[in-house]
Amino acid sequence: MLAHLLAATALALPGSQAQQQVSLQPFAQDLSGLTAIASTPAEPRRLYAVEQVGRIRYFVDGKLGGTFLDIRDRVVSGGERGLLSVAFHPKYARNHRFYVNYTDKSGNTRVVEFRSRNGRAIKSTARQLLFVRQPYANHNGGELQFDSGGRLYVGMGDGGSGGDPGNRAQNMNERLGKLLRIDPIRRGATWQIVGLGLRNPWRFSFDRANGDLYIGDVGQGNWEEIDYRARASISTLANYGWRVFEGRARYSNTALGKGQLVAPVYVYSHAESSCSVTGGYVYRGRTVAAAVGRYFFGDYCSGIVWSLRIQNGSAVDVRREPFHVSTLTTFGEDAAGELYFGTANGEIFRLAA
Repeated sequence: MLAHLLAATALALPGSQAQQQVSLQPFAQDLSGLTAIASTPAEPRRLYAVEQVGRIRYFVDGKLGGTFLDIRDRVVSGGERGLLSVAFHPKYARNHRFYVNYTDKSGNTRVVEFRSRNGRAIKSTARQLLFVRQPYANHNGGELQFDSGGRLYVGMGDGGSGGDPGNRAQNMNERLGKLLRIDPIRRGATWQIVGLGLRNPWRFSFDRANGDLYIGDVGQGNWEEIDYRARASISTLANYGWRVFEGRARYSNTALGKGQLVAPVYVYSHAESSCSVTGGYVYRGRTVAAAVGRYFFGDYCSGIVWSLRIQNGSAVDVRREPFHVSTLTTFGEDAAGELYFGTANGEIFRLAA
């Protein structure tokens, strides 16, 4: 597969896109299946790789340094379950707090805070922030991200099965199918719903340059979608439409719940063997000048990678990139804003010119 990927990067894009060609460089391999890639400005030389089985590995200056956290004894892994993400507190340099989202041995979601010392996690510091009972084994969501104000966000899937049989995504009394946030270090803080109507927001991110929110929400049987929310609107309750809509298409006659209906900025169908969107990041690094300001995302099944820009709240200049990433499960940024691609095969690639 690696040789195929490297060969694919040599393909030229037609027309004016040829001047903006990008490629991939191999970064790591032989890891276990990856669910997240993360970093913290407190450690500019480190990159963290989350393995679904329940372990977080770290790299220093591009070389594998060891294991940061191992909670395989607490995690059930397989399918859409496992250790699903890690997020470092913006004040990590001082408080050494970080957060993980995982599926416990009973199949339920837990968001837990840990602390670290001397570059390693201390398992005995575990403090649970969130517990959500999961009715099915799929659609666990699992992403964790901090905004610039120090609030922790978690993406919750609709609970699984197919078609949201419990209509949980539109029910404000349920945490499933929601985007939740909390200030994790403020005493007495509680979780707030800032988004509903999500099916399975497997990966979402904030643009580090302006705080805008991008969500890759996995579709049902026909459509995959990218949702966008400007920073100024994030605190206003958004309704992303599921299960009333799948993408922009009507899915059911279910009544729409609360919130401002937010239509996707981009959708793609299950053509070309596509099946599951993997949301990414807006590139803000310095290595690939032509990619700056572009949001990258891809599809798990087809390996196709696209990028787009947002202009006046709409997707413009959408393009298919000249490479494929087989079993694309996640994206990540390092402290400098360089972009990485992770796979279920345990490989990491880096965006390059």
